[in-house]
Amino acid sequence: MGQQRDRGRDRRREELLCAARDLYQEKGLAHTSVQDITDRVGVTRSLFYHYFSDKDAVTSAVLDDYVDDYVEALSYWNERRRKGDVDEALLSVVRLVRNAILEKDSFRSDLNSTENTSLYLGFIHRVVDHTAHYLIDTTVKDYGSLHTIETDHLYETLYMLITGVIGLLRNNPAVDDETAADIVAQTLHIDRSHD
Repeated sequence: MGQQRDRGRDRRREELLCAARDLYQEKGLAHTSVQDITDRVGVTRSLFYHYFSDKDAVTSAVLDDYVDDYVEALSYWNERRRKGDVDEALLSVVRLVRNAILEKDSFRSDLNSTENTSLYLGFIHRVVDHTAHYLIDTTVKDYGSLHTIETDHLYETLYMLITGVIGLLRNNPAVDDETAADIVAQTLHIDRSHD
C-alpha cells in the first residue's frame, strides 16, 4: 500500500511539473502563476506547496527537465555517430547545440530577459556541466582509443568551449556549422580528417 501511495505522489508531482512546463511554453514564465499551474492540474495551491516550496522550485525542476531532454538528445547523437568520422561528429554536435539553444518558445524567451539572468546562467551551467561530463565519459574515451588526446584540464576546457560555442551561436546565429566545428576542433587539437 505504501508503494502505491508513493507512486501516486510521484505522479501528482509529475503532473504539476508538466503543467508548469506547458504553461511556461504557452504563456511564458512571467505570465504563469502558481494558481495557473494548480488550475491546469485541478488541485489546490496547498497541494502544490506540498511538492514545491514556491514557483522558483518548480521552475528549477522544469529546467532540470530541459537539461534531461538535452542530455537525451546528446546520447542519441553519440549512439549514432560513426566511430572514426570526427568531421561528421563535430558538425552534427554543432547542429545539435544550435537546435537546442535556438529553439523558440515563451519559456526560453523569458529566460533571456534581464530579470531572469541568474536563472538563465544557472540553466546554462547545468547544460554545460552535464554535457562536459557526458562527453568525457563517452565520446572522449572513444576518441582516445584512436587518437592521442592533447588537451590538459579536459573538463575545464570543455566547459569553457561549450559555454563559448553556446554564446557564439546565440549572439551570432549567422556563424555556420563548419566554422563552429573548426573552432571546436582547433581548441581541442582534434584532427577533423576521416580515419
